[in-house]
Amino acid sequence: MHILMGIVIGAAAGFGYHKLVGCRTGACAITANPRVATLYGAVMGLLFTYGQR
Repeated sequence: MHILMGIVIGAAAGFGYHKLVGCRTGACAITANPRVATLYGAVMGLLFTYGQR
């Protein structure tokens, strides 16, 4: 359950980062696309919570 929460929170943080900071030129590999930013945040949330076990 904690891992799932980490994934959801990470995905929300990744999407929020894309919306708030983003990339104006489109050249940023992670933040230029909202799907990639959300997926990256979800993976980071997974790794963070999995490391806390």
